[in-house]
Amino acid sequence: MPAVPIIPDSAPFSQEQRAWLNGFLAGVLSNSQAMGAASIPSAESKRPLLIAYGSQSGNAECFAKKLGKDAAGRGFAAQVSSLESLQTADLVKSQNLLLVTSTWGEGDMPDNAANFWDHLNQNGSSPQLTGVKYSVLALGDKNYADTFCLAGRKIDERLEQLGAQRVHPRVDCDVEFDEPASEWSDAALVALLGGDAGMAKLETVSQALPDSDAPNSFSKKNPFPARLLANIRLNSERSSKDTRHFAFSLAGSGLSYETGDALGVRVQNDPEVVSSVIAAHQLDADAPVKLPDGTQAPLQEALAGHYEIRSLLGVRPDKAPAPDEFIDSLKKLQPRLYSIASSLKAHPDEVHLCIAAVRYEKDGVRQQGVASTFLADRLAIGDMTGVFVHTAKHFRVPANGDTPIIMIGPGTGIAPFRAFLEERHVTGARGKNWLFFGDQKLDHDFLYRDEIQAWVKDGHLTRLDTAFSRDQEKKIYVQNRMLDAAAELWQWLEEGAHFFVCGDASRMAKDVDAVLHQVIATHGGKSTEDAASYVAEMKKSKRYARDVY
Repeated sequence: MPAVPIIPDSAPFSQEQRAWLNGFLAGVLSNSQAMGAASIPSAESKRPLLIAYGSQSGNAECFAKKLGKDAAGRGFAAQVSSLESLQTADLVKSQNLLLVTSTWGEGDMPDNAANFWDHLNQNGSSPQLTGVKYSVLALGDKNYADTFCLAGRKIDERLEQLGAQRVHPRVDCDVEFDEPASEWSDAALVALLGGDAGMAKLETVSQALPDSDAPNSFSKKNPFPARLLANIRLNSERSSKDTRHFAFSLAGSGLSYETGDALGVRVQNDPEVVSSVIAAHQLDADAPVKLPDGTQAPLQEALAGHYEIRSLLGVRPDKAPAPDEFIDSLKKLQPRLYSIASSLKAHPDEVHLCIAAVRYEKDGVRQQGVASTFLADRLAIGDMTGVFVHTAKHFRVPANGDTPIIMIGPGTGIAPFRAFLEERHVTGARGKNWLFFGDQKLDHDFLYRDEIQAWVKDGHLTRLDTAFSRDQEKKIYVQNRMLDAAAELWQWLEEGAHFFVCGDASRMAKDVDAVLHQVIATHGGKSTEDAASYVAEMKKSKRYARDVY
């Protein structure tokens, strides 16, 4: 009689899950022997599956890893890999591919998918993927209408052009992607197993397992009610900007974070905006309507905390819509993600943010950022709002404290670098630190000035280069300062420095990237192509990371 397989203690399961699995496998083996059925498939007989991801902020990576666990329980020999580590030969070898990718910036590939995309488009030597079965899940944001899920759309089309067989249609997901992504993964796995005939094969261990991803702690679905401890204006009163430092208490939450992570914050719409929208659409504020979770609440409450309404300002329809129809036309109000501006080691039980309050006028209508003004104007000290930690494994201070780092963080892009510098200071890291910071005016917009100058004075901040664009006739930006210091910048890179960028994706990050290539080409004596290869290798070895928005 064959031995019953036992889940080892080193397997990534809780004690309860191991006990349940051991009992389940014993039962399966017993039933298969009694019925003369085939035994549990061996690893060699499982169908290979490559799950590849392109991720900028971590969402695609997290979902891909979750999918890998699910697929493994459903009879696949699943391998989860970042696109940056793959060659097309890996796709051909696996034959079965599920690809998950986000889009960042203005329709660009995530950093860890850029080289893969270039490889798929090599002139005259594009790989052939005949025999590869695939499906694509694209993550995006419908607020970027023209470039919504563009990276996923491009990869999906290119794989087909190269001869791969699409076994399930691509699914394009908005920011609230959990449900459509799960539906896609179920359908794609069925398709890879042979359509309808594969349905029965999916009734396996994973469907009966306790849900290891169920919220047993605070998360996006179950945020921690954090108390606001501080709201400090970082610009002077004479500045045209209003940038705030916020501190929240995490005491009692059990939440932890690493420098480079982001904090998700639950927000509320401005009551004045809610009342204006209700009046403009001739709605009954007390009419019961459904909430995104299926429960009901009065319309005014629903609009205040559960639905996006900013785009409705100034809009007046000819007749009043039915409340339910009106609600059905709205998107769910999403939590906002902000780069964490503190080190947990330096501030136990606290998390800090650096956020610019957005206020402007458009076509005679006053506009304001929903989240930034909620925090700046409407959340009082001592009040609470829901928060959760969003992991960003791609954006981490080097584990080796001797490694030099170069940080490019104009404006609120300073946030994660304040955290990096705090972390390296409190841990006694000896590596050199170089910060490029920029804003409008030195006297009014030098965020965290006292802290930064103290780090310069005690030698912790090895070098500081600033660019205050409005202090002279010709505007100067951080990329200009990079060129001014190009020779030393190249020297740091050759010493193994990690290069970080945080801030505006549409212009600053692209300009900084172009200057980085220029510095490497000029001072490294390299051709344009060799400079591009040098940068690509930096990204591959995790020495070049961006947190851009």
